[in-house]
Amino acid sequence: MTVTIPENARMIIDRLEAAGYECYAVGGCVRDSLRGIEPHDWDLCTSALPDEIERIFSDCKAITLGKKYGTIAVLIDSEQYEITTYRIDGDYSDSRHPDAVCFSTSLYDDLMRRDFTVNAMAYNPRTGLVDEFGGMRDLEYAIIRCVGEPEARFSEDALRILRALRFSSTLDFTIEPATEKAILSMKDSLSAIAPERLCSELLRLLCGGNVSQVLRRFRSVIAVFIPEISGTFDFEQNNKHHNRDVYKHIVASVRNIAPEPALRTAMFFHDIGKPMSRVFDKRGVAHYKGHQTLGAAMAEEILRRLCCSRLFIDEVCTLIRYHDERLMGDTVKIKCLLRDIGEQRARELMLVQRADTLAQSMYMREEKLAMLDATEKELERIIASGECYSLSGLAISGKDVLHLGISSGRQIGELLNLTLDKVIAGELSNERDELLGFVLAAAEDEK
Repeated sequence: MTVTIPENARMIIDRLEAAGYECYAVGGCVRDSLRGIEPHDWDLCTSALPDEIERIFSDCKAITLGKKYGTIAVLIDSEQYEITTYRIDGDYSDSRHPDAVCFSTSLYDDLMRRDFTVNAMAYNPRTGLVDEFGGMRDLEYAIIRCVGEPEARFSEDALRILRALRFSSTLDFTIEPATEKAILSMKDSLSAIAPERLCSELLRLLCGGNVSQVLRRFRSVIAVFIPEISGTFDFEQNNKHHNRDVYKHIVASVRNIAPEPALRTAMFFHDIGKPMSRVFDKRGVAHYKGHQTLGAAMAEEILRRLCCSRLFIDEVCTLIRYHDERLMGDTVKIKCLLRDIGEQRARELMLVQRADTLAQSMYMREEKLAMLDATEKELERIIASGECYSLSGLAISGKDVLHLGISSGRQIGELLNLTLDKVIAGELSNERDELLGFVLAAAEDEK
């Protein structure tokens, strides 16, 4: 395991050392390098004070927004490098940011304030690896362990609780017992964290390779800021299509889909509406009619609360709303789906339905998967053939309808949508003259 520092980061280290200061690569870039993964960015720490950093790099563009916390961001060849003065943090009255920081000349002081041992290693080409807290050992054994006392680290910054879960999911690491105990006992402090920060960590957690274990083991932590999910815990489905309770089914379905934020978020929420929509038939079999609509509404409220973007919410909630659609390879149904949600969402929906099916019991699984295969094949055939399923694919446009003497924008829209429905249903061919004749006749009928 080696750390290869890129040229620009090495230049920063060399320049600070030439000025008489220490400088090390630190944190995630060192961790990832030791794991054989190329870091996304390089963070550097130094014994130089912020003013000295600015002076030494006066020939570079600098961003000083974090100066009071000791951080100067330097732009070199359009790449940003954060250089932070060694520091000791003061009290954290808001469980997130230090009330004050005290700059230090000791690398040990700076490493001691960090969250986890695997993130508390530093590297310098001349000194080599500095590992004061056993980070290399924990890296080799794939362990997430707090630096020092877990309760102290989580009291300083409650978001570290969720970061521990995220690292466990994305790195496929186990959380050691003392850190896990502190996470579970202090989980309620997450309620003080800004929702957008929680959302960022959650989405990254959901896309991890070890997501199943983390979601199962730490479900009570997630429920602190998404209390609605607790209704799915241990909720038996009482249906031969399912051999897991709702939450375990959700976890399995998350694992079954590609690690893309919208897809995994859709799976995490796709059955959240089931506990409130369950009804039993005369045989005692449970049914969940309308759970997808309720689930989409619940997910929208939760994601709004977590400050997700409108586009992200729309994508996730569309997939939830349609996840239980029975398309059965039917051409008309598939065209209606394409009309309603478009090509990209329709393709994503196929992934969602497959992940959902694979998380169900073996009852009729082969038949369900075969039907999904047929639906996907027909979906791709429709798209590739250029068959009409949207207004843009119609052989006529609003301008054509306007030329027929129909001037009302509302009426033009209604007539075009009616025409599209007829084309999708196969009642009209997508030929210009035939469509214009139909629109003219329909307009006359409305008079």
